[in-house]
Amino acid sequence: MNRWLPSPRLSAVLCFLWLLLVNDFSLGQFLLGATFGLLVPIITRPFALQRPALQHPLKLVLFLLMVGRDIVLANIVVAGLILGPRRRLHPAFVEVPLDIRDGYVITILASIVSLTPGTVSADIDLQRGILLVHGLNVGDPQELIDEIKRRYEAPLKEIFGC
Repeated sequence: MNRWLPSPRLSAVLCFLWLLLVNDFSLGQFLLGATFGLLVPIITRPFALQRPALQHPLKLVLFLLMVGRDIVLANIVVAGLILGPRRRLHPAFVEVPLDIRDGYVITILASIVSLTPGTVSADIDLQRGILLVHGLNVGDPQELIDEIKRRYEAPLKEIFGC
C-alpha cells in the first residue's frame, strides 16, 4: 500500500481540492481528482524530507498559539509602518546563524519567519548553517537575530529534540 498510496490523507485532500476548484462534483471530475491525488504524492515522494520525531506535543500547541499571536501583532505593526505618518524604514538583510541542523525543522523555522509580516526568509545555507532573513524595518540586526533564535529556533529545538 505504501508504494502505490504513500500519503492517503494528502491524496484525499488533493482530490477534494480538485473538486472544489472545478466546482463540479461529477463522476468524471472525481476520477480526475483521484488520479491527481494518487499521482502527485508518488511523483513528489523523492523530494519528501524525513520528519523528526515530535518530542513535546503540548509545547508544539503552545508554540503554534504564540506564532499565531506574533503574526497578528506583526500585521498591526506593519500596517502602522505602511499606513502611518511618513517615517523612514530601515530594510536590511540579516544572516541568522542556526543551531538546528535538521532540514525539516529548518524549513519550519524559515516558513514561520516568512509568515510573520515584516520578515521573509530569503535563503537557507545548510553548509554554513545560515538563514538569510530580510526585515522591513531593522533597527539593530543583532536584535532581530536574537528574537528569531529565542522566540522560534529555541522552542523548535525543544519540540523536535534536535
